[in-house]
Amino acid sequence: MIEALDPARCTSCNICVRVCPTNVFSPQPGGTPRIARQLDCQTCFLCEVYCPEDALFVSPLADSCVPADEAAARLPVHAGAYRAAVGWGRGRSPGAAEDRSHALLALVQR
Repeated sequence: MIEALDPARCTSCNICVRVCPTNVFSPQPGGTPRIARQLDCQTCFLCEVYCPEDALFVSPLADSCVPADEAAARLPVHAGAYRAAVGWGRGRSPGAAEDRSHALLALVQR
Protein backbone atom coordinates (compact mmCIF):
# COMPACT_ATOMS: atom_id res chain seq x y z
CA MET A 1 0.00 0.00 0.00
CA ILE A 2 1.26 3.51 -0.73
CA GLU A 3 2.76 4.85 2.47
CA ALA A 4 4.58 8.07 1.76
CA LEU A 5 5.51 10.73 -0.75
CA ASP A 6 8.62 12.81 -0.04
CA PRO A 7 7.88 16.45 -0.92
CA ALA A 8 11.61 17.24 -0.78
CA ARG A 9 12.34 14.79 -3.61
CA CYS A 10 9.11 15.27 -5.58
CA THR A 11 9.33 17.56 -8.62
CA SER A 12 5.54 17.69 -9.10
CA CYS A 13 5.76 15.97 -12.49
CA ASN A 14 2.48 14.14 -11.69
CA ILE A 15 3.63 10.90 -13.32
CA CYS A 16 2.34 9.05 -10.24
CA VAL A 17 -1.08 10.64 -10.74
CA ARG A 18 -1.19 9.50 -14.37
CA VAL A 19 0.03 5.90 -13.88
CA CYS A 20 -2.07 5.01 -10.83
CA PRO A 21 -4.86 2.65 -11.96
CA THR A 22 -7.01 3.38 -8.90
CA ASN A 23 -6.65 7.17 -8.77
CA VAL A 24 -4.99 7.21 -5.33
CA PHE A 25 -3.27 10.56 -5.86
CA SER A 26 -4.82 13.99 -6.09
CA PRO A 27 -2.87 16.53 -8.16
CA GLN A 28 -2.34 19.86 -6.44
CA PRO A 29 -2.16 22.98 -8.63
CA GLY A 30 1.48 24.06 -8.63
CA GLY A 31 2.42 21.63 -5.86
CA THR A 32 3.22 18.09 -4.81
CA PRO A 33 0.48 15.52 -5.44
CA ARG A 34 -1.35 14.33 -2.34
CA ILE A 35 -2.10 10.73 -1.32
CA ALA A 36 -5.85 11.25 -1.23
CA ARG A 37 -7.30 7.73 -1.35
CA GLN A 38 -4.73 5.49 0.36
CA LEU A 39 -7.17 2.62 0.95
CA ASP A 40 -7.83 2.42 -2.81
CA CYS A 41 -4.17 1.48 -3.41
CA GLN A 42 -3.83 -2.03 -4.83
CA THR A 43 -0.06 -2.20 -4.22
CA CYS A 44 0.82 -2.46 -7.90
CA PHE A 45 4.01 -0.38 -7.39
CA LEU A 46 3.48 1.53 -10.66
CA CYS A 47 3.78 4.92 -8.98
CA GLU A 48 7.05 3.96 -7.28
CA VAL A 49 8.48 2.38 -10.42
CA TYR A 50 7.67 5.34 -12.66
CA CYS A 51 8.73 8.06 -10.18
CA PRO A 52 11.97 9.46 -11.65
CA GLU A 53 12.97 11.01 -8.32
CA ASP A 54 12.45 7.99 -6.00
CA ALA A 55 10.04 10.13 -3.98
CA LEU A 56 7.51 7.39 -3.21
CA PHE A 57 7.39 4.38 -0.93
CA VAL A 58 4.87 1.59 -1.51
CA SER A 59 4.84 -1.01 1.24
CA PRO A 60 4.49 -4.62 0.07
CA LEU A 61 2.02 -5.10 2.95
CA ALA A 62 -1.15 -4.43 1.00
CA ASP A 63 -3.64 -4.66 3.84
CA SER A 64 -2.19 -2.37 6.46
CA CYS A 65 -1.80 1.37 6.85
CA VAL A 66 1.18 2.79 8.67
CA PRO A 67 0.78 6.03 10.63
CA ALA A 68 2.01 9.04 8.63
CA ASP A 69 4.86 9.86 11.02
CA GLU A 70 6.17 6.29 10.90
CA ALA A 71 5.93 6.24 7.09
CA ALA A 72 7.83 9.54 6.90
CA ALA A 73 10.57 8.11 9.12
CA ARG A 74 10.99 5.11 6.78
CA LEU A 75 11.00 7.23 3.62
CA PRO A 76 14.73 8.10 3.40
CA VAL A 77 15.64 4.42 3.59
CA HIS A 78 12.85 2.85 1.54
CA ALA A 79 11.81 5.43 -1.08
CA GLY A 80 12.43 3.98 -4.52
CA ALA A 81 13.52 0.60 -3.13
CA TYR A 82 11.25 -1.36 -5.47
CA ARG A 83 12.41 0.71 -8.44
CA ALA A 84 16.03 -0.05 -7.55
CA ALA A 85 15.26 -3.76 -7.07
CA VAL A 86 13.76 -4.11 -10.55
CA GLY A 87 16.58 -2.10 -12.11
CA TRP A 88 14.58 0.89 -13.37
CA GLY A 89 16.46 4.13 -13.74
CA ARG A 90 19.65 5.51 -15.19
CA GLY A 91 22.73 3.58 -14.15
CA ARG A 92 20.84 0.57 -12.78
CA SER A 93 20.91 -2.93 -14.22
CA PRO A 94 17.66 -4.88 -14.54
CA GLY A 95 17.17 -7.51 -11.87
CA ALA A 96 16.32 -10.06 -14.56
CA ALA A 97 19.89 -9.84 -15.83
CA GLU A 98 21.12 -11.07 -12.46
CA ASP A 99 18.43 -13.73 -11.93
CA ARG A 100 19.94 -17.18 -12.32
CA SER A 101 16.75 -19.20 -11.73
CA HIS A 102 16.71 -20.11 -15.43
CA ALA A 103 19.91 -22.12 -14.86
CA LEU A 104 18.21 -24.14 -12.13
CA LEU A 105 15.22 -24.76 -14.40
CA ALA A 106 17.54 -25.99 -17.16
CA LEU A 107 19.15 -28.49 -14.76
CA VAL A 108 15.78 -29.80 -13.61
CA GLN A 109 14.53 -30.25 -17.18
CA ARG A 110 17.52 -32.40 -18.21
